[in-house]
Amino acid sequence: MKKLIINTDGGARGNPGPAGIGVVFSDEKGEKIATFREYIGEATNNIAEYKALILALEKAKDFEAEEIECRLDSELVVKQLRGEYKVKDEKLKELYARVQELAFFKPIKYVHVRREKNEEADALVNEAIDEVR
Repeated sequence: MKKLIINTDGGARGNPGPAGIGVVFSDEKGEKIATFREYIGEATNNIAEYKALILALEKAKDFEAEEIECRLDSELVVKQLRGEYKVKDEKLKELYARVQELAFFKPIKYVHVRREKNEEADALVNEAIDEVR
């Protein structure tokens, strides 16, 4: 596979509150390959966004892709990963560092998408939270 497209989302009800993450893997043609969701306990929205991306990059190792495009609806996280914004929050700094550790193995592009372009990953977040409530 030449290109792996990954849509990720994380969210918390209450911010902080019960949180979940969702990941959708697709090939370069847009064909869905796999999905993942997970309840992560109490977290903020930003922590959940980072944890979704971390799960995605850990799972991406299983796919033989030459390049990866990560699509997130969190403008903050995308701009932090591109180096446009500094990561000031201590908890986010740890998660940011973990993403950097995982992101070295392939060319990776971070793209901000509108929420309506990330509906499937968002639905997985809500399913993960609903499963434990």
